[in-house]
Amino acid sequence: SNLQLKLVGSAAHPLMNPDTDTQLWKHSYSEVYALYNTIFNCKGHGWSNVQSTHLNLPFNDDKEFEKLHAAIRIILPLLPGICASSPILEGKITGFKDTRLEFYKTNQKEIPDLTGMVIPERVFSKLDYHASIFEPIKRAMRPYDKNKILDHHFLNSRGAIARFDRNAIEIRLMDIQECPKADIAICALVIEVLKAIIKKEFCTLQAQKLWTKQELFLILDEGIKNGENSIIENKPYLKLFGLNKVSTMNDVWKHLYKKVKPQIHKNHHESIELILEEGTLSTRLLKAIENNVYEAHIIKVYQKLQSCLIENKMFQP
Repeated sequence: SNLQLKLVGSAAHPLMNPDTDTQLWKHSYSEVYALYNTIFNCKGHGWSNVQSTHLNLPFNDDKEFEKLHAAIRIILPLLPGICASSPILEGKITGFKDTRLEFYKTNQKEIPDLTGMVIPERVFSKLDYHASIFEPIKRAMRPYDKNKILDHHFLNSRGAIARFDRNAIEIRLMDIQECPKADIAICALVIEVLKAIIKKEFCTLQAQKLWTKQELFLILDEGIKNGENSIIENKPYLKLFGLNKVSTMNDVWKHLYKKVKPQIHKNHHESIELILEEGTLSTRLLKAIENNVYEAHIIKVYQKLQSCLIENKMFQP
């Protein structure tokens, strides 16, 4: 087209004004989006200016669901420490390494049952999941969705959601990166860490299941703000991963990577190590911006980000 548009990586456009730049989807599923718009007024970064990587991991039965859900719940708080990529919105440094998730927390505040505390409840069977998560969602939605257009699977907006319609748990807290190479490397790392947790290489299943959403949310919230530099002082949490002293999220990821590196294909090592050594994409973008938030300078930095996507290479300031 004549518009000369280009795709750019990262989880949020740095200059978009959602009040003026948002367009509602008018194609398939448009009735779903129209209803969402009626309830939540889908202008705002949390709706129109967020891109994430969704990782779907399969389970076969209740026993596997229990192990997978327990492992995912305890790793969710750490994800901004490796994935954060949204430090700039509307031409300003927001003060959050993961601004996408800062919006995610309150995006559906009109109906709190949909997102809960982002970290899912302590539920470890299909029956309990329906009773504790899906039923409250359905109840909360009844006054708004008289024609039953919206599916409870679709409405559940926690940071990891059980998709019993396809026997998978979908992780939703991963900011998209600068190129597919980075996204796949992070997914490979997360998958191997989850496998190690499920195999009880760090702690028992019982220990994993004890953690409340409130405790885990506090760690996540710190990560949303400070990314990999977040300091985790919660020693019982660190003990879950075999660590016994106060650590940054970056320390935790380095420790986990060391444990699972032999299981990760060598194609991914360089990408993971760059993130662990030079910081999340957010940190690298902020380094390139150097507090110079003139629009022309932001555009220049994000043009470099565009070439990373085209060439499938990591962003280095």
